[in-house]
Order: sequence, then C-alpha cells, then structure tokens
Amino acid sequence: MALIARALYDFISENPGEISVTENELLTLCSEEVVNGWMEGTNSRDETGLFPASYVKIIKTDPPVHGNVTSACTEYFHQTSPQRRDTSNESTHSATYLRHLQQQRHSFHTSQGDDEDWDDGDWDDNVTAGEQGGKPEKSGNPQTGYSSTGSAVARRGSSQQSKSTATVGKNLNRFTTFVRSGGEAFVLGKASGLVRDGEKIFVDMGQHGLEWQENAYPFTCTVDDPTKQTKFKGMKSYMSYGLTPSHTQRQVNRRYKHFDWLYVRLVKKFPVISVPHLPEKQATGRFEEDFISKRRKGLIWWMNHMTSHPVLSKCDVFQHFLTCSSNDEKAWKQGKRKAEKDELVGANFFLTICPPALPLDLQEVESKVDAFKMFTKKMDENLIQVNVTINEFARKQITGFKKEYQRVGQAFRRISQAFECDQQVYSIQLNKAMAYTGEIYETIGDYYAEQPRQDLEPISDLLAIYQGHLANFPDIIHVEKGALNKAKESQKDGTAGGGIHERCNIISCATLAEIQHFHRIRVLDFKAQLQHFLQQQISFFQKITGKLEEAQDMYDQA
Repeated sequence: MALIARALYDFISENPGEISVTENELLTLCSEEVVNGWMEGTNSRDETGLFPASYVKIIKTDPPVHGNVTSACTEYFHQTSPQRRDTSNESTHSATYLRHLQQQRHSFHTSQGDDEDWDDGDWDDNVTAGEQGGKPEKSGNPQTGYSSTGSAVARRGSSQQSKSTATVGKNLNRFTTFVRSGGEAFVLGKASGLVRDGEKIFVDMGQHGLEWQENAYPFTCTVDDPTKQTKFKGMKSYMSYGLTPSHTQRQVNRRYKHFDWLYVRLVKKFPVISVPHLPEKQATGRFEEDFISKRRKGLIWWMNHMTSHPVLSKCDVFQHFLTCSSNDEKAWKQGKRKAEKDELVGANFFLTICPPALPLDLQEVESKVDAFKMFTKKMDENLIQVNVTINEFARKQITGFKKEYQRVGQAFRRISQAFECDQQVYSIQLNKAMAYTGEIYETIGDYYAEQPRQDLEPISDLLAIYQGHLANFPDIIHVEKGALNKAKESQKDGTAGGGIHERCNIISCATLAEIQHFHRIRVLDFKAQLQHFLQQQISFFQKITGKLEEAQDMYDQA
C-alpha cells in the first residue's frame, strides 16, 4: 500500500536535502516515520527530500504507486553497493533500505539520551570516549539538547548515496528552530495532550510587563564540596556532589552525569525558556583540586538560576532530581522513565501556558522582541570583551605584578645587606626597617597573585552563566518570530479565524515572560557580584595599606 500525503500549506525549501511543496500537492512518502518534525517523500516534480510533517496530511491508498519507495530503496542499494547490480532481488534491497531508515532513527533517538538504560558505563562523565569503546560525548546545540552522535552515524556513507537517499542521513539539527521546538505544530493547531491543573503554567501581567507567576513556595539549594567515590572495587572513580534543598533539608548525592541528564530533559521540555548551561566537561585532570573547585562554583551558579526560575524550579523532573533519595535506585529509575515519557514537551508544552485574558498587540510584541534581540547582541559582545579584559588583568596580577613587587622587595633587601657592612650601632634599626620593607613588598606581591580568586574569578563565573543564557536566546527569539510570521500569513490569506492568533499570543506571552525574568535576575546578579567585587578590592587595598603602615612604623624606631 503506497503512502500518499496532501500538502496543507506551501513550503519553500531553504536548505540542501529539503524539497518545496505547494498547497494541495500530492506527495509520495518514503515512510510514515516523523523524525524531529520532518518527513521524507517525493513531490510531483519527482524531487525527493525532507519537508515539515505538520505541512501535510497522510492519505493511504490501495493502488501501488510505481517508483518512490521501491525505486529509492533500489537506488540506495545500488549507490551503497555499486558492485552489486542484480535487480532481481530489489524487494530484498528495499527491506535493507527500510532497515537502514530504522537504524538511522534508532541512532538519532539514542543520541538524545532517550534510552531507558541507566548504566554507569554509558553515563559516566569520567570515562573518555576511548574507554567507552568509542562512544562520543554529546556535543550538539546546548539549547536544543541534541547530540551530534546520531547525526555522525547518519552521515556515514552518505557521500555514496544519491540525492534521493542522501537526505535520510542529514543532521536534522540544522532545520529551523521554529519547527524543531514544536512552535510551528502548536501554532497550526497540531498539538494535543491532557493538561492537569497542577501542570498549568500561568503568565501574569506584572508592574513591568508580562511575567511568570511566582513560585508560592520558593527555595534554595546548596552544593557541598564533592567527595571522591569508587566502585567496581576501586577500578572506577567519580565525584559526588551533595545537594541540600532548603524546602526538604535532606541531602541527596548527584554525579555530573545526573546533572547532564536533567539538563537534556529540561531543554527538550521547555522550548522558550532559557535553561542555564552546565559547566563544561573535562576528560583529564577531573580530580585536580582547581578543576573540582571551579566545577562546584559553576554548579552553584547553575543551581541558583534553576531555583530562582518560577517555572523550572517547580517542574516535576527538577523536583525529582532534588528530592529522590540517593539510595533508592528503584524510585530514581521510575522518576527518570516518567520524565522521559512526558508528553507535555515541545509543541505540547505550549498547551500548559495560561496567558492573561487580554490578548497582546502582536506588532508591539514584535517591537519588544526586536529590541531584546539587539540588547542581547550588544550584551554578548561586551561580555566577551569584559571576560578577555579581566582574564588578562588576572594574568598580570598572578605573574607580572607579583614578579615586580618581589623585584622591589629584593632591591630593598640588597640595600639593607649593603648597609650591614657598616657595623655602627645607630644603623642597626635602619637596616632592620629596610629589610622589613623588602619583606613587605614580597608579601604584597603574593597578595596580588592570590587576589584574582577573590574578586576577578567570581566575575568570570558570572559572565560564563550569562554567556550560556545569551547563546540560548537566538533560538527562543526564532520560535517567537516564527509564530508571529504565521499569524501575519494567516491574516493575509484570511484564515485568522482558525485560532492561529490565539496560539501565537500564547507563545508571545511565554516569550515575553521569559525575557522579563532574564532582566530581573540579571539586575540582581550583576548588582550583587559587582558589590562583592568592590568590597573585595577595598579589603585588598586595606590589607596592603596595613602592611605598608607596619613598614613605616619600623622607621620611627630607627
């Protein structure tokens, strides 16, 4: 039975591997499989490629349609195995090709962490790819949460495939965020799911604009110094972090792999919320004191941004992460599987949003989003410059300043040693004072080398968490822009009554609420951190002043 689909809307291809379709055009599908919002098929111009699944409606027909699936399967076999030309077994080749499609889909989903396995060997961040038998780490877009693992597997042998089959192995991460996030499917009314009262997310009109409804039971969470643990009789080591939420006061232990899993689930669930980036992984030196300290500071920033977000802090998967006992493996796996089977993700997430009763002016929304886009661009450029500047300043303090102060101190010491050649009694106190001055300057040099840990490194940590947020917002803005464009198109062709404007309004409310939250937390963070920086600078120079005064007092006795 051939699979036929009718195009519901016009679609113009923008990337290699895509095909354009026109409204009411009939397309022959290679399969019913939908991978990340895309399907593969052949249009009326005999072009084979990918197109958005939400743009078509599948029609099943009894009469076989020649070509298409069978011919594509045959071509796949011929291109991948050119030395074999026996067309008598084309049905076998077709089966091979379909199995190939299934393997692509399996590898793609496995790379996103959708598997049920919680085996330590697959999740241990302390094992390199080589030790895991060549399994690569996730390295995809941090906002989308996709890994490059599946796409890397999918690209194998693609250079030998024809145009009709090469599209199967494309990296689907390159397609528009609006489609991947589920924004398009939602706006077109294709999202469906049961939303219970406890799963509803409210957007309120606050004093300064739309904002997420505050968490009625706010809490914080501490991240204790990690401890080194071993298993398999000491053959494998890992670091375990102690987390203590204030609303339970019960500590749970989590490894970095658990944070990583949680991050992927959150990114998949919330398409228009900026999930803070985790500190980067490190293959070597993971047990060194400096790295452990730096990672813990990064996790503290991450946790603070999670607990302060009105939506992220309340979601079930985050609460499971914070409250499930470290010793209850069964409960942990049950919660993990529940999170991975959550249906209110992507397009269905928008079903949970409850906007204010009064709809927004979409033109005003677009103006605000454009202004925020310019703001984030400027902020990102300047954060990079600030980071470069303070890192260079810290380097000079640790090496250059320390060395220069030590040179001054050694110079005073040499003068003191020269004066000691004169054994006059009245010169003894002066010699001691000069020697002490030399010691003071060497001590001040040490102070300069140690100071960046107190004032500059915390600023660098702050910039890191915000650079992660700024990397998220282009995708979030793209989802909003896609919704606005759909609303404009519906207004032009007279289909605005199909609920598109109402659904676009929901996405706009969520986007503006997230922008408002970003601004609020940004002001609090930068105010607190710069106050800390200046206080540390004041204490630093007061300490230096105290040492210099001690040296000065020595001369009063000379």
